Amino acid sequence: MSSSPSSKPDGVAFLDTRPVFAGHVLVVPRTHLVTLAELPADLLPGYFALVQRLAVAVEAALGAGGTFVAMNTRVSQSVPHLHTHVVPRTKGDGLRGFFWPRTRYTDDAEAQTYADRISASLGSGA
Repeated sequence: MSSSPSSKPDGVAFLDTRPVFAGHVLVVPRTHLVTLAELPADLLPGYFALVQRLAVAVEAALGAGGTFVAMNTRVSQSVPHLHTHVVPRTKGDGLRGFFWPRTRYTDDAEAQTYADRISASLGSGA
């Protein structure tokens, strides 16, 4: 699959062999990359356009209420190749949040500390 007929293929998609729900698709770039950080900027538009097309197609083809689109980088990345999950969702399907317990910040000051650290990292080109 590619983002347009005239462009080189941006990735491929296939069914996950251990799906969260039937129709769970994995999208991978054709180039072997382990993490999102390694995906060259010029491939971002085509790759994520493909992910978007698959999310729309999965929803339409399966009559799903929506999709969950997710990517792990290093931690919980069971296959050392960049891949994006497109999971069909329906109301009441049993998935809760992001698959793990959610927490809260102690207060607004703690949340601001994290926001500031991330903002500073963005400014440093990380």
